[in-house]
Amino acid sequence: MNNLSEAQLYDQLQHLIASISDLDEAAMAKIQVRLNSLTKPQGSLGQLEHFAKQLGGIQRTSQPKLLKRAVLLMAGDHGVVEEGVSAFPQEVTPQMAYNIINGGAAINVLSRQARADVVLTDVGIAFPLEGNCLHRRVADGTRNMTKGPAMTKKEALQALLTGAEVAQEKIQNGYNLFATGELGIGNTTPSSAIVALLTNSSVESVVGRGTGIDDKGLLRKCQAIEKAIEVNKPDVTDALDVLMKVGGLEIAAIAGSIIQAAASHVPIVIDGFISTAGALIAAKLAPKSVAYMLPSHGSVEIGHRKALAELKLEPVLNLDMRLGEGTGAALTFHLVEAALHILNEMATFEDAGVSEKAN
Repeated sequence: MNNLSEAQLYDQLQHLIASISDLDEAAMAKIQVRLNSLTKPQGSLGQLEHFAKQLGGIQRTSQPKLLKRAVLLMAGDHGVVEEGVSAFPQEVTPQMAYNIINGGAAINVLSRQARADVVLTDVGIAFPLEGNCLHRRVADGTRNMTKGPAMTKKEALQALLTGAEVAQEKIQNGYNLFATGELGIGNTTPSSAIVALLTNSSVESVVGRGTGIDDKGLLRKCQAIEKAIEVNKPDVTDALDVLMKVGGLEIAAIAGSIIQAAASHVPIVIDGFISTAGALIAAKLAPKSVAYMLPSHGSVEIGHRKALAELKLEPVLNLDMRLGEGTGAALTFHLVEAALHILNEMATFEDAGVSEKAN
C-alpha cells in the first residue's frame, strides 16, 4: 500500500465503497414472519428482534449464523496532546498496548467472556511496538492539528485502507462478526472535532472530560479544537477532508474496517465515542455502510449521543462507561448472540399449542 500513489489509494477506496449493497429485504421479511409466529406479543423483544432481522439482511439469509468474532482494536497517537488536552502522557498508549498484548486489559477480559478475539493493530502509535500485534504503521502518530492538518490526504487514505485490509484478512479467516475498538491518548479531542463538524454542533456541546481532565484541561481541549477548526477550515461536506485535517489514524482505520465489513456483508458493532466518530466518517464516505452497523452502549462522553443520533442508532446498553477499547461493543456481542438464539430456538404458537392473539 505504501507504494501506491494518492490517486491509486483514492480509487481503491471508491471501488470498495461502490461494492456495498443494500440489505436483503427478502431475507428480513422471512425473519419477520418467523419472529411474528413466536410465542410472544409481536415486537415485544424489541432490539433483539431488530438485531435478528438486521443480521439476516446483512448475511443475506433467513438463517443467519455467528461464527468467529473479533474486536478490531486500532491504536494511534495524536500530536494535539502537546496542547495539554489529556490527563495522561502519550507514553501511556504503548504501555496500554502491551497490557492488551499480554491479555490484562478490560477488553481482553470482556472479549474472553464473549468468546471473541482481540486484534490489536498499530496504525500509528508514536512509539513503535514490539510483540504480538499487527504492525501496520502509517505514521508515528498524527501532527498537532492546531498548527495544520493532522494528516496528509495520502496518510488518511492509507489508514482507511489499513482498517479495511485488517477486516478483510479476518473475514478470509472465517470471522463474521466484528466490534470496533480503539486505543490512543488524546483521541477524544479529534473525535470531538469530527463529531462537532459532522453533526453541525458547537464544540462545547460535544467535548467531554476523556480520561478525566479537570476544568482547566476541559477549557484547553475546547480551545484546541476551536483553533484546529479555525486553522484548517475543514470542508464539512467532505468527510475525507475532515478526517485528514482534524482526525486520527486509528479513527480512520475504524472507518475503513466498517466500510470493508459492509462490503463483505459482515455486521460490525460500534463501540463508544471514538468508534462512533469513526463510524460517522464511514457513514459520510459510504452511506450504505450504516445498515451494517450495530449499536452498543451510550457513552458518558457528552458528544456520543449526538453522534449516534446522526447515524440514527439507539444504544442498547447504558452502563455509564467511557473506557473505550471496544468494551461496550464486546458486551453487546452477548445480545447479538441472544437475538439469534431467540430466532432459532423459541417455539412458535403452533409448536407450543398456544393460542394467538384474538382478532
